[in-house]
Amino acid sequence: MTESSVLPVPAESLRKAPAPAKTERAEPPPPGTATEQALGQSDMPLPTDPKTIFLGGLFGLAVLAACSVAQAIIVPVVMAIFLKLLLQPLIRLLARWRVPRPLAALAGLFLLATALLGLGVALSVPAASWGKTIQDGFPRLEQRLKPLQGPISGLQELLTKAQQAAGGAGKNPQPIAIERIGVLDLVFSGTRAALEGLITTGIVLFFMMLQGDTFLRRGIEILPNFEHKRRAVEISQQVESDISTYLFTIIGMNALVGLAVGVAMWLCGMGDPVLFGALAFILNFVPILGPLTGIALFVVAGFMRFDAIGPALLPGAVYLAIHVLEGELVTPSLLARRFTLNPVAVILSLVFWYWIWGVPGAVLAMPMLAITKIICDRIRPLKAFGHFLEGEVSAAPRYMAEAYAKKRSSTRS
Repeated sequence: MTESSVLPVPAESLRKAPAPAKTERAEPPPPGTATEQALGQSDMPLPTDPKTIFLGGLFGLAVLAACSVAQAIIVPVVMAIFLKLLLQPLIRLLARWRVPRPLAALAGLFLLATALLGLGVALSVPAASWGKTIQDGFPRLEQRLKPLQGPISGLQELLTKAQQAAGGAGKNPQPIAIERIGVLDLVFSGTRAALEGLITTGIVLFFMMLQGDTFLRRGIEILPNFEHKRRAVEISQQVESDISTYLFTIIGMNALVGLAVGVAMWLCGMGDPVLFGALAFILNFVPILGPLTGIALFVVAGFMRFDAIGPALLPGAVYLAIHVLEGELVTPSLLARRFTLNPVAVILSLVFWYWIWGVPGAVLAMPMLAITKIICDRIRPLKAFGHFLEGEVSAAPRYMAEAYAKKRSSTRS
């Protein structure tokens, strides 16, 4: 504002002065208009410098290549980070009780090891009995799959002709046949690698809990200015809060799903409710792909247990109903206020990390995607990518999320 605008001016000069231009103080655009959308998009800039794009792409490819090559090291470290976020409330509670940090870290490891060991012991007896049932049930399963041998032979002939047309067919193609699978060999083939990964994860987790937030404090201290320090603290607090809530919610819901599936399988006459409940509990950690695998396994188990088609299909149908109830209504309502991820991004993340790391990658895909969105939403050059990862919320979860937001705003005010 200039000096002449604040000095007293005669009334005649004011009447002769032209009306001020309306552009000096523009009114905010009405909601929903193109101008408002354009103003909103200005907070999500896209990179335009080719050097930035190419260097960012090369850096991303280098990181992914390192993740693939160094899987034996990176996977235990990532798993330890998420387990630390899960056990962080316990460590802080023990710290309030003046428990030394080494003892608190050992207590967290003991709790985790006890849970894993208890699950393994509880599953050992029913898994052994079902191993014998599976081997005895293969002849019955082969008998039931005889009607599929015709379509399988036709598919084999079609693939052979396509291979010959492409010029890559062999002279004596191997026929497709249903063979018995060494179930125990399949299950325990990766025991050594899994044991090494568990030991590495436990060691890294212990030292992470022992050091606490030392790495975070050191990283914040070397940032250049206060704004970057403040943003780093906000991101770390948001990641810890949201991921801890996500992990506790998912573990609780998966435990309830396992309990419901175990009771349902016992009522269906399948027996061994602990085994089927634990199977449902474990598979539910992998979104989409885990429940699909569970449906196939329960259908196969039903055909091995029962002769009639109706009772054989009932376990798979009950498991599908429980999963739909949990996956479409209960869990989204609990997580909608914190996580609204694009389903396409979720399935792509599952497929990609399963391809890179196998089953551990599929388990870690969802938490890593959630952390990526939290970080992108709070760094201005990455907000466009965070907006791309955001998904739509259905009616019921949106209502609960809005009510939660209103409650938080009223509490702050």
